[in-house]
Amino acid sequence: MAVPPEIAESLQRHAPPSGPSVAFALRLAEALHRYGTPAHRLEDLMKRVSGRLGLEGRFFSTPTSLFASFGPPEALRTSLIRVEPGDMDLERLTLLDVLADDVIHARLSPAEGALRVEAILARPPRFGPVLQVLCWALAGGAGARLFGGGLKEMAVATVSSLLIGILSEVTQRQPSSARVLEPVAAILSSSLAVLAASFLGTMSIQVATLAGLIVLLPGLTLTVALNELATRHLISGTSRLTGAAVVFLQLGFGVALGSRLAEVLPPPPVVPPLPPLPAWTQAVSLAVAGVSIGVLFRARPRDWGWIAAAGTFAFLGARVSSGLLGPQLGAFVGAVLLGIGGNTLARLRNKPSVTIVVPGLMLLVPGSVGFRSLSSLLERDVVAGVDTAFNMLMVAVALVAGLLSANALVPPRKVL
Repeated sequence: MAVPPEIAESLQRHAPPSGPSVAFALRLAEALHRYGTPAHRLEDLMKRVSGRLGLEGRFFSTPTSLFASFGPPEALRTSLIRVEPGDMDLERLTLLDVLADDVIHARLSPAEGALRVEAILARPPRFGPVLQVLCWALAGGAGARLFGGGLKEMAVATVSSLLIGILSEVTQRQPSSARVLEPVAAILSSSLAVLAASFLGTMSIQVATLAGLIVLLPGLTLTVALNELATRHLISGTSRLTGAAVVFLQLGFGVALGSRLAEVLPPPPVVPPLPPLPAWTQAVSLAVAGVSIGVLFRARPRDWGWIAAAGTFAFLGARVSSGLLGPQLGAFVGAVLLGIGGNTLARLRNKPSVTIVVPGLMLLVPGSVGFRSLSSLLERDVVAGVDTAFNMLMVAVALVAGLLSANALVPPRKVL
């Protein structure tokens, strides 16, 4: 029986879309998710891309999955992509952003764009494991100085971060082993700090332990989660917030086990304290930390200087403002300065602002505050632990408010 022409035309008009444009949108969305794009940025960018390609697209992102639907509501084609949370890769995000612009402006066809996405995913890492591990160590030593430590704390944090970096590179090849990285790293960092104090004499065990774990502290995850909640991406934000809390608990569990080593070691020797380090070492540590974070986030070498400059500018602004206005308002000022600086540079260079803002945010995130809160709770100092945890949340909220205010004052040219 023949189908009337008007019905056939209606069915064709309401058929779910397919073809190269859909394939490109799916591959682009999966690649953006894999390299650490938050839900609010990913969904906004994909809506813009699908609209320019003539697609009626709807996207829903969580930390472990991605839903993409195309077509009118009565005839949707929906894809579910299961994605493991990936590491931040700023260079690949920049390349994907440029690729999206090329397809949007018809410099590349969607089919060519899909092939280009595959080529970007297949690129070998720019930095080898040796440089990555070295930057783990440099970040730990610089973090110890930024936390107020001296030479002893810097030396211990450098060694523990070096070992944790090696452990991270080894466990990346085995997913089952990677899931225990945080507690094992916390045991290692805490044990080394306690052991070093028993031989080197008076030193801050907490600073050495904290700086050794600086790369693993989920302060950035916490801030991103609150940013997603603030932009009404409630499921993704809640999931990411829960993930950050679990990492804090794993680190606290490992530190509690490692600190038991102090009970079986002899008391530390009495040695005269070392003279305090000069103030200029703070500036050097900021520059070293900025470059190290740039490498760990796989930013392009041409961006290292901008990352270090923006991070130093925001950190100093937050430090000065904290002394005058308190830690919460200080974090707000630092985030505003970082957001304005990152958005301005992004507009001038026509590059995504995420390449500057995310590494700079690592110097402001409240991961160390959350760690101290958990340490107080483990020592049964409940009042201090709850008070510190509340301060951590307030600092994170201040950072999110600062970034949103900066976006309102200097709107970014690009979604990323």
